[in-house]
Amino acid sequence: MVPISKTTFQDWQEKQNQDPDFVAESLELETGYQITRLRILQGLTQEELAEKVGTRQPSIARLESGRSLPSLSFLEKIADALDAKIEIKVIPKAIS
Repeated sequence: MVPISKTTFQDWQEKQNQDPDFVAESLELETGYQITRLRILQGLTQEELAEKVGTRQPSIARLESGRSLPSLSFLEKIADALDAKIEIKVIPKAIS
């Protein structure tokens, strides 16, 4: 029998956030994650979102997977199609 972990997600996340590599990767994927989340919540396929934005499905797939770095104007089109807003933050780099 596999023992049940007593670690909560919050504990795990706090530990991961101490790892600079994890933080860098999660920040890179955050935009794609949020777009995917909103798309799914609205019951849209990648193809349907692409049509609303005026692009092709592979562009949405690359964005959601973190394989492309979108322009601000493209993100604005995506946000508009998802009835969302873009929020940009400038934060200090981690001090080593």
